[in-house]
Amino acid sequence: MTRIERPLPQPTLASAEFWSSGADGVLRISHCADCGRYFHPPLPVCPSCRSRAVALAPVSGKAVVVGFSVNHQPWLPKFPPPYVVAVVALAEDDRARLTTNIVGCDPDGVSVGMRVRVRFEQLEEDVYAPLFEPDPEAADGPGPLPEPREVRARPMASSRKYEDRVALTGVGQSRVGRRLMVDPLSLTVDACLAAVADAGLDLDDVDGLSTYPGPSPDGMSEGGVTALTEALQLRPTWVNGAREVPGQIGSITAGMLAVAAGLCRHVLCFRTVWESSHAALLRSGRRQPDGGRATGMFEFRAPFGAMSAAQWIGCNASHYMHRYGVGREALGAIAVTARAGAARNPEALHRDPMTLDDYFDARMITTPFGLYDCDVPCDGAVAVVVSAVETAYDRPHAPVLVEAVGTAVLERLSWDQDTLTQLPQSRGPAAHLWTRTDLTPADVDVALLYDGFTFNALSWIEGLGFCGPGEATDFVAGGKTIALDGDLPLNPHGGQLSAGRLHGYGFVREAMLQLRGEATGRQVDDARVAVVTAGGGVPSGAMLLRNAK
Repeated sequence: MTRIERPLPQPTLASAEFWSSGADGVLRISHCADCGRYFHPPLPVCPSCRSRAVALAPVSGKAVVVGFSVNHQPWLPKFPPPYVVAVVALAEDDRARLTTNIVGCDPDGVSVGMRVRVRFEQLEEDVYAPLFEPDPEAADGPGPLPEPREVRARPMASSRKYEDRVALTGVGQSRVGRRLMVDPLSLTVDACLAAVADAGLDLDDVDGLSTYPGPSPDGMSEGGVTALTEALQLRPTWVNGAREVPGQIGSITAGMLAVAAGLCRHVLCFRTVWESSHAALLRSGRRQPDGGRATGMFEFRAPFGAMSAAQWIGCNASHYMHRYGVGREALGAIAVTARAGAARNPEALHRDPMTLDDYFDARMITTPFGLYDCDVPCDGAVAVVVSAVETAYDRPHAPVLVEAVGTAVLERLSWDQDTLTQLPQSRGPAAHLWTRTDLTPADVDVALLYDGFTFNALSWIEGLGFCGPGEATDFVAGGKTIALDGDLPLNPHGGQLSAGRLHGYGFVREAMLQLRGEATGRQVDDARVAVVTAGGGVPSGAMLLRNAK
């Protein structure tokens, strides 16, 4: 067998004891002496009672698989597939979970509910990776699964809505493609100039800038506010380039808040990706990957080959399918519907016809996701102008008004420690959204739902209340409901699954075009209200937009 070389974690002052605890073959997990809760990863405060009386404590090492994904994609050169990435819940407390590998059995034999026990692999001195294998001493039958936790948003803090003070007045997009090999800042400039012109403004009218995620070395940014300010020689009153906002479109929400507070009158919001060219440069050797040990959230994922959101979200999708007794049919319908939308969109990257048979025949990436469950990395930029509402009716196009925004964090900001039944952090923003409007899901004419993976869109459909938990397969009805002429047209432009991963902003652009009646070839009849979501996990955000009629 090929020996796996696992990426090494970088133990911190908080986690070093966890990584070294396997030296004697005993798993140790953070424990609260006051309320008895176990939790992971290590925190200085108990997440239940907020006691500071926390310390690592030995546990049995027995656990239950609550989600898993059999990985078939080579993410790491010395960690060959297939292998199983899993989330296991500890026997002592099912709220304490580890992302790990299931070893010692055929990957196809792993199932949700499988009872497992820990075994350790020493990676270096004082670093032991806790792996799990089938437990030969376990009781017959599957183990218990954590029950979904109810989320409930707070009522509005004030009857005055900031959403009422702003409007979206301009939108622009650069050229979009695979491996364009174009300076990403040039793409940003193209989109921003188009958005400002679309709003009928001059660059000197722009007094605010907002972007996501700011400078980033991995093909996910052009360099942020600093780079664009220099390129266009702007002089903004206010800027934002934060990463920790409610999804990628949280940068637009931040712009709304700046305008509503009176800091600015016109905020230029922008988002640029060049992942496709970045990957090509890495493969050619013209750009070197970041090295070093795994830090941040990857400290607890990279040692197990869990390098992609496809694997993390795949674990949740497997839990969903097990709990509700459904297959991949709804996911397939979402993928096929996206391709049908892309066929009507001349800007989309993948426009060739696709059938449900094509979907099921495609190669597996990481279960339950095949090739067409995953969005398409690309190069491109989108920009949106947020204006004070009193200026909006002087613009060349009818404004798009903001009915409500959902930003609440009602789940743990974690991929594996809280929500298992849906995409993490889709329920909180969805619940919050409806507290800020008298409209209901029945009022929505078109849905622009983040589809980094098909399961993301399914989670948003349920989270927003278009149907109940576990009911998406029946609701989607093989694609009939979400078709262009269905009750809830979904991503008419093709979404990220077929049009290209513009990382959230592409959904806002499509919503604006639909509400302005400008989505040529794919226009939803009489579209007055659109819901937009973004965030492939944590954190996330939602918007309810409407036209000015």
